[in-house]
Amino acid sequence: MVTLEWCKTQKKGVRLIEPNENLSRRYMEEANQTLDSLENVDGKWRIIMGYYACYHALYSILMRIGIKCEIHECTLLLMHSIPGFQQGHIEFIQQLKEDRIAVQYYLKEKKITDTKDIRGFIATCKGIREGIDAERIRRLLSHEN
Repeated sequence: MVTLEWCKTQKKGVRLIEPNENLSRRYMEEANQTLDSLENVDGKWRIIMGYYACYHALYSILMRIGIKCEIHECTLLLMHSIPGFQQGHIEFIQQLKEDRIAVQYYLKEKKITDTKDIRGFIATCKGIREGIDAERIRRLLSHEN
């Protein structure tokens, strides 16, 4: 089982870096552009793009806080440390990740017919990003064992 402590020990795992407002903004723009493009594709690409739209929205929060993480499972695990995310948000993006892996690597048949939940997740990330207390989160992460 992946834990935050394990993530902190991995080379591409959780690292505190200098917060980057510009990159944070660019990740959110990328999430919105991917979401807009999602309307013009179908099949497995809707799931793949839907996941990355949500992932980039989440990563925009991390860049604002000053957290770098290149392991997706660890990035999603960080949601438990960020106020504003509910268990439903965490379950949603984890399921979307599993669906992406299933269609991308195992060629399973899965579909997204409605982008409402993806739009909602991105909107939640925008709200969290705007109101985040980055220093508080940084302190919490640096003191967790």
